[in-house]
Amino acid sequence: MSESQFPIAVVEAPPGGLPAEMPILPVRHTVVYPYMPHQLTAGGTRALRTLEAAAESNGLLAIFAQQNLDAEEAGAADLYRMGTATKIHKLWRMPDGTVRLIIQGLARCGLGELVQETPFLKGRILRLEDEGDPESTQVQALCRTVHRQFKAIVEMTPNMARELQIIAMNIDHPGRLADFVVSNLDLALEEKQKLLELLDIGQRLEYLTGLLAREQEILEVGMKIQAQVQEKLGKSQREYYLREQLKHIQKELSGDDPQLAEGEELRARVEAVQLSPEGREAAERELRRLEQMNSSSPEYSMARTYLDWLLALPWAVSTQDDLDLSAAARVLAEDHYGLEKVKDRILEFLAVRRLRQETKGPILCFVGPPGVGKTSLGRSIARAMGRKFLRISLGGVHDEAEIRGHRRTYIGSLPGRIIQGLRKAGANNPVFMLDEIDKLGADFRGDPGSALLEVLDPEQNNTFVDHYLDVPFDLSKVLFIATANLLGPVPPALRDRMEEIPIPGYTPDEKLQIARRHLLPKQVEGHGLRPGQLQLADEALARLIGEYTREAGLRQLERQLGALCRKAARRIIEGKRRRFKLKAGELEEYLGPAHFFAEVAAGKGEVGVVTGLAATAVGGEILFIEATRMQGKEQLILTGQLGEVMRESARTALSYLRTRADDWGVKAKDLSEADVHIHVPAGATPKEGPSAGIALAVALVSLFTGRAVRSDLAMTGEITLRGRVLPVGGIRDKVLAAQRAGIRRVILPARNANDLEEIPAPIRAQMRFELVERFDQVLKLALLGGKRPAEVQLAPRKKAAGKAKAKPRAKLRTRSR
Repeated sequence: MSESQFPIAVVEAPPGGLPAEMPILPVRHTVVYPYMPHQLTAGGTRALRTLEAAAESNGLLAIFAQQNLDAEEAGAADLYRMGTATKIHKLWRMPDGTVRLIIQGLARCGLGELVQETPFLKGRILRLEDEGDPESTQVQALCRTVHRQFKAIVEMTPNMARELQIIAMNIDHPGRLADFVVSNLDLALEEKQKLLELLDIGQRLEYLTGLLAREQEILEVGMKIQAQVQEKLGKSQREYYLREQLKHIQKELSGDDPQLAEGEELRARVEAVQLSPEGREAAERELRRLEQMNSSSPEYSMARTYLDWLLALPWAVSTQDDLDLSAAARVLAEDHYGLEKVKDRILEFLAVRRLRQETKGPILCFVGPPGVGKTSLGRSIARAMGRKFLRISLGGVHDEAEIRGHRRTYIGSLPGRIIQGLRKAGANNPVFMLDEIDKLGADFRGDPGSALLEVLDPEQNNTFVDHYLDVPFDLSKVLFIATANLLGPVPPALRDRMEEIPIPGYTPDEKLQIARRHLLPKQVEGHGLRPGQLQLADEALARLIGEYTREAGLRQLERQLGALCRKAARRIIEGKRRRFKLKAGELEEYLGPAHFFAEVAAGKGEVGVVTGLAATAVGGEILFIEATRMQGKEQLILTGQLGEVMRESARTALSYLRTRADDWGVKAKDLSEADVHIHVPAGATPKEGPSAGIALAVALVSLFTGRAVRSDLAMTGEITLRGRVLPVGGIRDKVLAAQRAGIRRVILPARNANDLEEIPAPIRAQMRFELVERFDQVLKLALLGGKRPAEVQLAPRKKAAGKAKAKPRAKLRTRSR
């Protein structure tokens, strides 16, 4: 058992007094007093059974100290005859199986005969009251003595809270005062038990004053001894200092002092390293401090660690850039298929470096869905340029010190991850990838996004100051590359410092080429197969991409190829086959049934159901927007975790429907006497943005006119209260999502016509794009039986200098190029 006390609080006994029989908990080395809170820890089956029984009897528990401390299962003979009736306030189990409880004493009690010994002790209890006159002159005099003695003890004991004497002064009952004081003293068990057994208040206080006088005398003697020890210690420290001085002189004469040798080594390193002027000044200052310190001082190791960091950084060490554009282009092409914009940007940077050596490193930000190769592209860029590659993940980083480091006032402080990475690279011009910059957090420890403002600003990062180093370091030669799935969470000031390069999702044809060139050979080698042991026909790869994966990136596809390699490896080991050349019809045997189907285009049109398009952090997605109505009073119900902008789009669509109700044959009564419910499935996924404006409006018009919506048609665009269709973003990802879902007709805002240039030609050849400017055009296309709008053509592309004249485009209404 263990014990701790809390401020006194009076808890009266339950109505009707104490019961005649109570569960009994034996305790070792502890005496519980009435009205005093205590914390106990109980273990063992018997004690736990006792607590369970007490919990069932209004939390009442009798606690008696063990007289025989060697008894494991205490009986009546092993206990003192007087204890305390208590009430359990709180009880909870600990991970080690014990139980911790907080109790408060109610009254002194005597132990009668035991009525039960198994599975726990239970006995007859007699409540005992204080005796004597608490208002007598003798008792009041003893109380004042106790107050004075206890105050002196508290002042002389460092680990006793000063509030204890204030609590004692506010206790007006002499008996409770004695109980409170003794519960806060470190006394022998027998002395504490005797104080519990003294029912007469005067005798209890008189006995307590004797104990307090003894404790006060012990403390005074202890303080006197401590003062003498301090005096001797001061003398010993002086002698130690003089001996160390003598030793230093002797070592200086002999020339073999290890601390002196270490100082000379550090001074030589300071001279050898090409530090900046500020860095050299800081290093010499710290070296002078180090030479004046004793090697056993804690400050010595901190100063030595600081010097090691300062001298290990690549202040003037750079790797030589490989400025051969053809070689760099070849390396980029070997590692990644497509991604022409990113490759062109890197080659442009290398071309500028050839013309001008002193060029600040660009700050790039690759934005795209997961699995499109943003991180691996950074590694390829470093290989193409002949630079070192570093990567740190910023996902979940909340502490500003992760970027700027900790100040040296803290024990165990270190530089931030930028400086740590440069020391690891050993060069001041690596390719430094800041992965998942959109996942940065911020809390009471600071905002790491704000700390990155200096790092990613080419006008400031040449004097970047880490809190640990406290000297400027030049980051202008570093090529920083950040990656993000979405730019929305990135602070605007941080976005302004980066050159955004979108990396969109891959088309099926691109995935097939990447799987053929990179993913399949990598998985074959990783699973121990020889080249040629596992081959997939183009039809099998195309089916694997279309029916077993549905993603913007390549991670699911790589996992499916890995599953095929594992199946093949097992069959080779079992001797069933030696080589595999899988066709499209054999995929079910190895991967099971197909996971995805293009069901949208084959379905029938429904009233109030529209297929919309959305751009998300994982690429494009299709959205099924459902609308229904019921009797009500013009209430609009929106479900499916819609964001505020999307909710406003729904309200705009409904308002536009009401203003044009007569034109579409919708009765005003139908609108005024109905509640409209719009739901976008996948309710666990948050949805936001204005892109679904025309889709929401079509769903409402279809609902109130009773005309079904074409199921082989998807749409995106923002709607206004005047029926205009405004442009939206993410056109490439949305079109790719429609193509993956089997939809071949897409309604787009006419002002997004130029965005169709980003869609690969093979995809454009499969799709029909309907470009609209007014919502009336959308209805004619979307509702069954409607007419199409006037033909809309893309503006002809400007002819590039030195190239053949471009062929005229086909009209988008029929089919794009």
